[in-house]
Amino acid sequence: MEFRHTPVMLKEVIDGLNIKSDGIYVDCTVGGAGHSFEIAKKLKTGHLYAFDRDQEAIDKSKKVLAKFENNVTFIKDNFKNAPQVLESLGVEKIDGFLVDLGVSSHQIDAGERGFSFVNDGILDMRMGQDENLPTAKEIVNTFSHQQLAKIFSEFGEEEFAKQIARNIVDARQTKEICTTFELRDIIEKSIPKKIVFSRGGASKKVFQALRIYINRELDGLDKFLTDMISMLSPHGRGVVLSFHSLEDRIVKQVFKTESTDCLCPPKTPVCICGHKARVFLVNRKPIVASEKEQQQNSRSTSAKLRIVERKS
Repeated sequence: MEFRHTPVMLKEVIDGLNIKSDGIYVDCTVGGAGHSFEIAKKLKTGHLYAFDRDQEAIDKSKKVLAKFENNVTFIKDNFKNAPQVLESLGVEKIDGFLVDLGVSSHQIDAGERGFSFVNDGILDMRMGQDENLPTAKEIVNTFSHQQLAKIFSEFGEEEFAKQIARNIVDARQTKEICTTFELRDIIEKSIPKKIVFSRGGASKKVFQALRIYINRELDGLDKFLTDMISMLSPHGRGVVLSFHSLEDRIVKQVFKTESTDCLCPPKTPVCICGHKARVFLVNRKPIVASEKEQQQNSRSTSAKLRIVERKS
């Protein structure tokens, strides 16, 4: 199918990066290259390193950014490995990094990837299909009731986690659960009808939980952000787009820690930790998409944008 991509808060992201024409930038999740295209447009002698763990995204972004090929290096890898990969390439300092933590439009729209409860397909949900990760199909058919309930509760904040998990275990006794629609039907039968019709997608929380668990999206996110901040040159910017509270909580905490001089308990009379702020918060509260954008692109409704700048 056609690889479509609508970048979220495009203007806000590009403004947030404060791009220099000779700067070094990293798009940690290039996806459909919507943000990267605007970054590359502003570079003259600068360079962009574009990461993605999904080969389809790399292939598509190479086409989108073809006219900037001299200014772009594509790297197929998990973005959390970016600090080490950049160091291996001799990149010690950067002028900005962007992390878009959302699932790409293509991954959601492609039913065969198994991310969407709107399009039918085999339950997969791996962002990198060549990675040694379990599929959603394997998880829903082999994990215990307790394991499933824990995943749905912790990573999806699903209030009906136990009931959904119980019904999944019951259903698979009769027939293996293979497709997104089969799982969606079980979820919807596990939730009160008034909730099903009021959520705008009763299965959203469970599908999110499985995706986060399978791709280990939260693992090491705090360390990755800390390491990327270490690579920023003076006045370099770090820009992060998150799409659910679990991600945003981690981003917020790392940015708060890195922008605070002393981390000692409040009643400590004299600072003994020696911690010094390395960045300041460009926006103290997260930036959200405009009403107009939210109406035009539903995927922007849950997005939160946080920006930090490295101190001189």
